Amino acid sequence: MTSVITETQSIKEAVTFINAIDVNKFSRLISRIIQKLHLKEERTFSEEEEEKLQAALSLDKQALSLVVETSAFILEQAVYHNVKPASLQQQLEAVHMQSDKAEIFSQTWATVGPELVEKLKHNIFSPKKAQENVFVEFDHQELLEFYNKLEIMQGQLDSLT
Repeated sequence: MTSVITETQSIKEAVTFINAIDVNKFSRLISRIIQKLHLKEERTFSEEEEEKLQAALSLDKQALSLVVETSAFILEQAVYHNVKPASLQQQLEAVHMQSDKAEIFSQTWATVGPELVEKLKHNIFSPKKAQENVFVEFDHQELLEFYNKLEIMQGQLDSLT
């Protein structure tokens, strides 16, 4: 099976942060992310929870955001490609994630994955049509984050062909 987790620059950065997180804290973090994954309109963590997480995980706001978004992305890829837990673990280890952290993803996916797939089957994936022009302003950091997200989406689109 081809890998669904490609080692992009943002994945490398996220894996570095993930590898530094305590195993027990990371396990709880992944459990929370997978519980909220099917709720696209709802944030995974409130502002207050994010501040507490930053302190608990010794991460700044940007690093925490990268870890949460990348973890959600990995789980979404597992859903989309219906990856087996053992394969998910191997793919994560292939992008240099420590085996204990990769195992947390694998175990969480094995336990909660089928339930998540059922929840996501009921979600509508088509976007709402925008009938108006939208103007956006970014500072340098926001533009970089936007670019990185576009890069991830382009990689996903490329992998479909």
